[in-house]
Order: sequence, then C-alpha cells, then structure tokens
Amino acid sequence: MVSFARMSRAGIASLLLIATALSFSPARADDGFPFGTEMQLDVNRQPGSKRIPNLEIGDAGEVVLELWCKGGKGQFSVAGNTVIFAAGAMENRPCPPDRAQADDELIAALTEAGTWKRQGDFVSFVGAKTLRFRINTN
Repeated sequence: MVSFARMSRAGIASLLLIATALSFSPARADDGFPFGTEMQLDVNRQPGSKRIPNLEIGDAGEVVLELWCKGGKGQFSVAGNTVIFAAGAMENRPCPPDRAQADDELIAALTEAGTWKRQGDFVSFVGAKTLRFRINTN
C-alpha cells in the first residue's frame, strides 16, 4: 500500500519537473513580426511636445500612425525579413513646420525600409535610415 506522504512527494516532484521543462521550452513567437501590437518610436520627446510617434499594427498589417503632428493609416506587407510599408492619406494637423517635416521624414524612412529585425521588445526597420521602435508590453 502506498502512503499519502509518498504520493504527495511524487506529485510535487512531477510538478517541479513540469515547471522546469516549461521554463526551458523554446521562446514563444516573440521573434516574429509584431502583428496585433502597438509600438513607440525609440526617441526622446521633441522640445515643447508631449508626443512620441507610435504605430498600431493590426493582425493583417494595417497600421494606424500617430506621429508628432500628423496621423493616418498605412499598411505593412511582410515576407521573412523583407518589409514593405505603404502610407495612406495623412491628416494634417496644425503644428510647427519642424515637426511636420519630422513626420514627413519618418514616413519616408518607413517607406524606404526594405528589411526589419526584432530583438526582444525592439523592432528595427532598416533602409537608408534605421528606425527603432519599442513594442508596448503593458
């Protein structure tokens, strides 16, 4: 006959084995393109502005952009590490010319990017200029 204490030890040992195995399992798909997430450009705020550009990427690659001044929509197409960004119509909001120019340069850099890479919570779009975004994990 098996004692209760022996069964308990066996149960605890099984749970520890399972927990250990789970902690060493391969990483979840956190190295893929971040569809269905929101990302923020990894830069400091511009003087006089509280905004930092962000992208909200849908499950099918549709994007809602909120930049320093402008906002709008776009679309990402991804195949492996190749990326194509197509900007849609942008809403022009009243803002200083330097911020409007920074928005235009950001959109141009996203459009010119040909590849992307992910390192943990950071995604970089690489072209003539590299743009680094942090995935919002909250």
